[in-house]
Amino acid sequence: MSGGQRLFVGGAWTEPDGGYYEVTDPATEECVGLAPEASPDQVRGACAAAREAFGPWSRTPPEERAAVLGRAAEVIRAHAEPYTTLARAETGATTGTARGMQVGVAAARFRRYARVEPAEWAIPPQVNEAGPMGRAAVMGALAVRQPVGVVTCVTSYNNPWANAAGKVAPALAMGNTVVVKPAPQDPLSVYRMAEALESAGAPPGVVNVVSGRSVAVGEAAVDSPDVDMVSFTGSTAVGRRIAEACGRDMKRQLMELGGKGAALVFDDADLPSAVAGIGTTFSFYSGQICTAPTRVLAQRGVYDRLVTQLAAYAGRLKVGDPSDRTTVVGPVISSPHRDRVESYVELGRKEGAVVVTGGERPPLDRGFYVTPTLLADCTNDMRVAREEIFGPVVTVVPFDDEEEGIALANDSDYGLIDYVWSTDVARAFRVARRLRAGGVGVNTVARNMEAPFGGFKKSGVGRDVGSYALHAYSEIQSIVWPG
Repeated sequence: MSGGQRLFVGGAWTEPDGGYYEVTDPATEECVGLAPEASPDQVRGACAAAREAFGPWSRTPPEERAAVLGRAAEVIRAHAEPYTTLARAETGATTGTARGMQVGVAAARFRRYARVEPAEWAIPPQVNEAGPMGRAAVMGALAVRQPVGVVTCVTSYNNPWANAAGKVAPALAMGNTVVVKPAPQDPLSVYRMAEALESAGAPPGVVNVVSGRSVAVGEAAVDSPDVDMVSFTGSTAVGRRIAEACGRDMKRQLMELGGKGAALVFDDADLPSAVAGIGTTFSFYSGQICTAPTRVLAQRGVYDRLVTQLAAYAGRLKVGDPSDRTTVVGPVISSPHRDRVESYVELGRKEGAVVVTGGERPPLDRGFYVTPTLLADCTNDMRVAREEIFGPVVTVVPFDDEEEGIALANDSDYGLIDYVWSTDVARAFRVARRLRAGGVGVNTVARNMEAPFGGFKKSGVGRDVGSYALHAYSEIQSIVWPG
């Protein structure tokens, strides 16, 4: 097989040693294009190219690096329509989601890190009067942020544009070089991003992209001695293996892992708002999103009404062709993943959950579709309430009072983003402060794109987004001198 997408290594578009494989459209089950299968040696070559480029790039004035990012944002914006079409075909996202939340967010992230403020780079100088051995002295101290070095970015399949941009843009802004290993299901969009950066003037080796279905490709991108840091988005199980590999060489890590977001809905909640927010689990990436409020904890006074309204909401959502502007729920990424989601629904039945709506395949001739599904009368010890399903499936668990709701929310291996719905603002914020999660949405599922993002417990290590991403891709160096 030939004529497919080539690897991007050291500024050159390179034929893959392992040939090509087909990328499948989840909606049509047809081939979108041919992706390259890199060999481990080629991956190590990409890491070496990034190492060679690191010195010159890290010494490039920040404003010149920023200019490259700004130009890349404009290239992405100028090609938004073909990029949107590709993203929709690779991921199965609806047209609106692919345009706004994938390509649009990617362009916005490059623009954001093209406008880094001086205060984001350095910690203000400090002066103290404590000399060595207790002798009086005036010592000056300056803390500055230095780039980490070569960063391997392992990106997720649910949003190849925004996820890759969220790693690459701040890493490059800080003076790092990158090797991007995209998810095997939808790598073609990431190669388009590499083209945008190349045309924007990124020097050879600053950005490298290598792909493949083989586990050896990812292992080589993590294990290479030229790599100083690994930034990973994906499952907790894979994250654990990457963390173990990084630990052997003390490589820096940024891990955005799984989630099982608890949504506490109190008796006094604005139900239409809560239903609309929780309902995004059914529609946004068809539930393939780690931040989704998939585990609903409903106070008993509102439990029945919430279940009824959620079921009605799910039943109104149009499932089908993501290129149709009236479609709300597209397919999941692959046939094996559809099987996995369906197996969880069946498991829920066996565990005693009630399938209020959904639970069957929609009547479509092709595509990997799952009907939005609501599982009620769940308990927090059921596997469907504890494990990440990563599909359009919501579980509902009742609780009696505030203390029990908090305890149930925190009784989880995960802690990425939780949610609280209550018109009592004081209670909502009181509860939020007690939740063991990296983020909490109060009466909303929207995010502030400057707020730190990351998880507690098995949901990850580290924080990014906004200035926090610059911190994540940097080391702090102190410089001291006599006053």
